[in-house]
Amino acid sequence: MRVLVVEDERNLADAIARGLRRHGMAVDVAYDGDTGHEMAFVTRYDVLVLDRDLPGVHGDDLCAEIVASGALTRVIMLTASGAVADRVEGLGLGADDYLPKPFAFDELVARVRALGRRATPAAPPVLETADLTLDPAKRLVTRAGAPIELTNKEFGVLAELLKADGAVVSSEELLERVWDANTDPFTTIVRVTMRTLRRKLGDPPLIDTVVGAGYRLVVPPAAGAL
Repeated sequence: MRVLVVEDERNLADAIARGLRRHGMAVDVAYDGDTGHEMAFVTRYDVLVLDRDLPGVHGDDLCAEIVASGALTRVIMLTASGAVADRVEGLGLGADDYLPKPFAFDELVARVRALGRRATPAAPPVLETADLTLDPAKRLVTRAGAPIELTNKEFGVLAELLKADGAVVSSEELLERVWDANTDPFTTIVRVTMRTLRRKLGDPPLIDTVVGAGYRLVVPPAAGAL
């Protein structure tokens, strides 16, 4: 899941980003409305965690523009005011959720995850191919019934390949969906992650490299098949 945090309180913004990353999300941060506006319309985000009172482009205006654009990005607004009238006004702008400060971080994580599920086309609760199973809710991967321990990035890459259902996924798409904006687009991190992921998944191999295009999942032939 790709998340953009737009919050002018730098310590809070950085703390939110660190916490969401620990939960396996790819998180970018903007500290003012102008930067947040630019980032929100350049990269496709699943969820925008948006402070309402921002310098530059106001949070209300950014929320309204995202809604008017028809983007699938879901918006959760943060504000220092917990007044009911302010919540109603924020939701009236098109925000999907509203959380007054201070808030419990576990609640923010739960709400971001819920909005992320609404931001992407519906996928099966459990992703499967051949003897490989990935359960996003439980963060569990098994092959032939045996659990496989994956890092957050390996888990994210495998989930994207499973969602593609055999279609080719480029390195650029994986960088956009699994990593964040601070990642060098010319890095070899996708290739390195793919190598360790293949090793952990074992034989017969499930990930095929399509030269010049990217990667895809392949279903090995059943034993005894012609």
